[in-house]
Parts: sequence; C-alpha cells; structure tokens
Amino acid sequence: MTSPRSKSELLSQTAKTYVHELAIEHLYGIKKQFKSRYTDKGNEVEDKSIELTEEVLELGFITKNDEYFENEFIKGTPDIITDNLIVDVKSSWSGETFPFFEDELPNKDYYYQVMGYMWLTGKKHGLISYCLINTPEEIVNDEIRRTAWGKYEIEPSEETIRTVMASHNFDHIPKDRRVKAFHVEYNEAVIEEMKTRIQYCKAYFNQLIK
Repeated sequence: MTSPRSKSELLSQTAKTYVHELAIEHLYGIKKQFKSRYTDKGNEVEDKSIELTEEVLELGFITKNDEYFENEFIKGTPDIITDNLIVDVKSSWSGETFPFFEDELPNKDYYYQVMGYMWLTGKKHGLISYCLINTPEEIVNDEIRRTAWGKYEIEPSEETIRTVMASHNFDHIPKDRRVKAFHVEYNEAVIEEMKTRIQYCKAYFNQLIK
C-alpha cells in the first residue's frame, strides 16, 4: 500500500518486488521461502499472547480463530473474532522491540492487515494487540550462541548470557504493561484504495506472465 515515488507509477517498488515473486512462482514453481527467529517465536507463543490479551484487555473469553475467509480480492484467517471485533495478536521479539510508549501503530502493514480482516468478516472495529511474552528457551539459547559468535567468543561469556536473557524474560514487568493495544476503525475509503492497488497488482502480474 506504500505510494510509489513517481506519480507516473501505479505501484511502489516494494509492491512490484512482491508481484515478481508471485510471477516467478507461477511460471517456474520457485517459491520464496521465508523463515526467521521472529516468526518462530510468534508462532510458539501465540496462545500465550492470546491469553494475556484476554486477561489484560478484559475482552471476555476469546479463542484462536481457525476459520478461513476469502473474497475476490483478498483472503486470510484473523487471529480472533468476537461479536463486534477483530483482534490480531503480535508477539514482540524482545523488550527492545515492544512499543512501550508508542502512541501510534508502529507498523503500518498491520493496519492494512486488520482492515482486510474487517472487510472479510464484516466487522467494524479492529484491535492490534502487541504482547511481550517470554521467549522460549530454545530460541533464547540460539540467540545466545548467535550473539557470542558475533563477538567472536568461543563460548558465550557470562555477560552475553545475562544480556540476552534480560532481553527475553519479562516476568518482572506487570502484565498490564506487557500488552499495548492499537484500535483500527473500519474505513470504506481505505478498502476502495486497497481494491485499486490489488487491481494494479493483478494487471502487473498478468503482464509479467505473458
């Protein structure tokens, strides 16, 4: 959804790059693989983030949604669906990446993601819940080794171990300080803008695969 730098362009370079990846997959079966320690943590602690969101924001009983939605433009599976609300949970990688004092949503991509979920489900209110959950031990140990290697340490020093562990354990922080929520209201004008960009992407994709 980023606007292109030139007024003569319909899509940003970021959008074009993504369409390139889809075209290569369509033409040659080569799919870009994406895996990172950030997404690994997010997947592993998702249930705990949902529980913390439920407790701190007092949303009542909420559970992970497994229902898949699709229309002619987009598709997706929202994290949580209540009677009048879409909730998307984001598990911060570390204490340094949690938006303790942010007043505005740090990542604009999440705004469009939740807007899309509201479009798919007919809900008019969305909530993006950043959660600060202890990083699983196995991932922390990998991060200790990675940090040690970066410092050319044969074995992780006590300082390295202490520093990394402090960045990934949050038991000393009150629960209400470990959830930061940002509200998103349904906006029909934004949906229309999304439709336009998607149509541009489809046209560009078809041009590439001719």
